[in-house]
Amino acid sequence: MGAAGRIVAAGLLILASAVASAWAEEAVHPAHAIELTHGCPSQKERRALVESGSVVRLAAAMHAVRSHVAGTLVRARLCRRPEGLVYLLTVLAHDGKVARLTVDAAKGTLVSGR
Repeated sequence: MGAAGRIVAAGLLILASAVASAWAEEAVHPAHAIELTHGCPSQKERRALVESGSVVRLAAAMHAVRSHVAGTLVRARLCRRPEGLVYLLTVLAHDGKVARLTVDAAKGTLVSGR
């Protein structure tokens, strides 16, 4: 395996570790507790919400967080909260840290991030 192959393999290993870490932490993260309490729309419901203009597209939500965290989107969920619908985004930052961000799905603005 050449140098490029080793770099790709190392990158995949880092990504897999970050995803596994995020998955392990998910059960205790408060943002994900909101998902269980209020539920998340099905794919059909999400599509209808986007097409009706009730929520912004996922690309717009990602654009809202791009200036706060540069990295790779690992997970995205559209979920209900008492204040309305939000996108819960998990991003693997370029420095290897995992960031969890909440974006208001109706406005496309960043609500919180860690």
